[in-house]
Amino acid sequence: MNSLQLYNTLTRTKAIFEPLNPPFVGMYLCGPTVYGYAHLGHARPAISFDVLFRYLKHQGYQVRYVRNITDVGHLADEVNDRGEDKLIRQAKLEQLEPMEVAQRFTDAYHIDMDALEVLRPSIEPRATGHIPEQIRLIQEILANGFAYEAHGSVYFNVRKYNESYPYGTLSGRKIEDLMEGYRTLEGQDEKQSPLDFALWKKATPEHLMQWDSPWGRGYPGWHIECTAMSTRYLGTTFDIHCGGLDLMFPHHEAEIAQANAAFHPCEGTHRNEARTWLHCNLITINGQKMGKSLNNFITLQQLFTGNHPALERAYAPMVVRFFILQSHYRSTLDFSNDALTAAGKAYRKLSDLLYSLQQLVLYANDVEDDGNPVWEIPRNLEKNCLDSINDDLNTAKVIAHLFGVSTWFNTLKQDVKLLQSLPGQVLKKMVNVYETWFQEILGLQLIEPPSKEILAGVMELVISFRQQAKLAKDYASADKIREELQLLNITLKDSREGTYWSYEPKQE
Repeated sequence: MNSLQLYNTLTRTKAIFEPLNPPFVGMYLCGPTVYGYAHLGHARPAISFDVLFRYLKHQGYQVRYVRNITDVGHLADEVNDRGEDKLIRQAKLEQLEPMEVAQRFTDAYHIDMDALEVLRPSIEPRATGHIPEQIRLIQEILANGFAYEAHGSVYFNVRKYNESYPYGTLSGRKIEDLMEGYRTLEGQDEKQSPLDFALWKKATPEHLMQWDSPWGRGYPGWHIECTAMSTRYLGTTFDIHCGGLDLMFPHHEAEIAQANAAFHPCEGTHRNEARTWLHCNLITINGQKMGKSLNNFITLQQLFTGNHPALERAYAPMVVRFFILQSHYRSTLDFSNDALTAAGKAYRKLSDLLYSLQQLVLYANDVEDDGNPVWEIPRNLEKNCLDSINDDLNTAKVIAHLFGVSTWFNTLKQDVKLLQSLPGQVLKKMVNVYETWFQEILGLQLIEPPSKEILAGVMELVISFRQQAKLAKDYASADKIREELQLLNITLKDSREGTYWSYEPKQE
């Protein structure tokens, strides 16, 4: 498989990714609502689509990656447009200005994402910084007949939209089924239908965040924000829209409807805001979705410090990243201490292997690939990793191929003569490929220093290489190995019983 294939939620099929305007790629991810600390559930889409961002750049694409900050308009009851704004509710609780709360939790989110090695996006717009764009977008939707004003609020007319476009295409829901599932709530009679959703909400005098608009003082609905910000920076149709599975309905469904109603009102066919929609599955705990609404979440800071009743210990950020990447992004992932502990051990194993390979390559011979089938695993590592990542970002399979190198290497170590005959060309290429996938694409960091056991094993192999050089009367190579080790503060001592080594770090 030579081309990246992605599973498009919109079509429910995997298809080869073809950018609208290569080599440019436009990519949008729904970012956090900053009224609290990020939890493990927030980490999954951030990490999963960080790998996509990294891989597209590795492939030579020029990626404009937009990830928004929601700092207004996300109501407690997002389906029925009821309840208090989540950020304002937190501001009142702490007796702070809403923007103080937003800034504090945005800063905390960045700290957590940096610890997880999630790359910063190209653009990180805030909803409150794009009120004019949202107002203009609402005006377009009104002018095209797909929305209506009611007592200072503006609502999207889902039934009217459904006459031109099938509402529910992304989630697979039908209007008839949705109507049966909704109930008429007191105080919502200004809506023409319970399916309709707010584009703009009239603000009461005491509402802490409000702006002037053609319909009076108010604030935007949650859905309109992402449509306004994504199309502002990526165009009315762009390549990839990412998010968690829990956002598919109603949020992403509403985004598609808004974009069609504003930008393609007379076409009658789905143009869509994005050509490819990607959704990562949920992280569960005891079989339930992890989330703030269920009060069963674990923040990332709690994970990193171990300060939570459900945690047996602290888990390093790279262990959390590895835990998420060892499962395919579209599969469910259940949290447990056992799973995170196992992920930590597996991550350590792959990191130690990379360290060992990096040390051995310093003493590799100059022999070219002799075609020996014994070297098949290192020889095919790059192809296998490419095939896996191209198959809908299957990071779990990429990791499995890295483990294949570990198994192969551990077997080979039992035959020192065979290991010594490993062509330097094969070894150097394998190390380069391993570094690229482990660090650059998966975004994992090498653990240093390695465990004493790993270092001892590496030194046994290096000493055996030196002994082989001496037996072949290649004293120049033997001396070079000794000198190179001295630069690493490792001293070799030859005796009748064998060669011994010692490590003495430099005194600062």
